[in-house]
Amino acid sequence: MITRRTFFKLLAGTAAGILTLGGYAGAVEPLLRLEATPYKLTPPHWPKGQKLRIVALADFHACEPWMPAERIASICDYANTLGGDVIVLLGDYMSGMKLVTGVVPPAEWAKAISRLKAPYGVHAIFGNHDWWQDPEAQKLRLKETVAHKALRAEGITVHSNTAVKLGTDEHPFWIAGLEDQWAYLTGRHTQRGLDDLPGTMAQITDDAPVILLAHEPDIFPKVPERVSLTLSGHTHGGQVNLFGWTPVVPSRFGSRYVYGHKVEDGRNLIVSGGLGCSIAPVRFGSPPEILVIDLG
Repeated sequence: MITRRTFFKLLAGTAAGILTLGGYAGAVEPLLRLEATPYKLTPPHWPKGQKLRIVALADFHACEPWMPAERIASICDYANTLGGDVIVLLGDYMSGMKLVTGVVPPAEWAKAISRLKAPYGVHAIFGNHDWWQDPEAQKLRLKETVAHKALRAEGITVHSNTAVKLGTDEHPFWIAGLEDQWAYLTGRHTQRGLDDLPGTMAQITDDAPVILLAHEPDIFPKVPERVSLTLSGHTHGGQVNLFGWTPVVPSRFGSRYVYGHKVEDGRNLIVSGGLGCSIAPVRFGSPPEILVIDLG
C-alpha cells in the first residue's frame, strides 16, 4: 500500500519530470542544439566518381525570440564551415507562429542568410509559410512572395519551377527547384499549389544528373526516375518525436516521409528535420539540423 507521504513524493517527482521535459522541449532542443547530419550515397543516374557535397538548410521560421536574425547568421556561419560545393535552401523562412515576441522582417533574415557561400552558389525554394504569411500574395494570387524578393535582393538564386545547370564540363549536374505545393489557401484545411514538376523537368536538356528541391516531400511519388535525389523539408521530423512516434506530421502520407533517407522504386529522397519551429515553439526528439550530403 502506498502511504500518503509516498504518494505526494511520487506526485512531486512526476511534476518535476514534466517541468524538466517541458523545459528541454521548449528551450534546450529548439534553441541550443544544432546538428550536422551526414549522408553518403551514390543514387541511380549519378555518375560513379563524380563527387559533390550538398549542404542543405530548411525551415528557419524567422521570429523573435526563437529564431532571430542573429541566430540565423550564426547557423549560416556554421554551415559555411561544412565544405559544401553547393548550398540549398528548402523553404519556410517566414514564421507562422503566434507565440512570438516579435517579427523578423524579411530584409533582416535574408541579409543573415546571404552570409552563405559555396562554389556553385546558394539556391533557394519556398515553402507554404512563405506564401501563407504574405497577405498580399494570398489576396491577389501573386506568383511570388516577399520572401522571393528578399532573397533575390541578396543575390541568392531563387527557384520557382526552374532548373539550372551547374558543375564543370567534365562533371555537370542540374539543380531543379519546385514552387510550393501548398501555396494558396483556398478554404478550411485546403490549399492549391503552384508546383509544376513536368514543366520544371522539361527545362533539363541533357543527361547530366538532377537534384530536385521540393519543400513538401508529398511530391515524391510523382518524381521521375530521371531525378537522382529529391531534397525536402517541411515536416520538421515531426517536430515532436516520441521514440519513433510522431503524432503530428503535416503530410497527406502521414509518417511515410516524416524524416530521413527514403528509397522507393530506386528513387531517393532525403527529408530534413529543419531548423525552426512551426505552430508551437517546441521540439523534442527532432533537434535542429543541417544536412551534409556527399554524392558519389
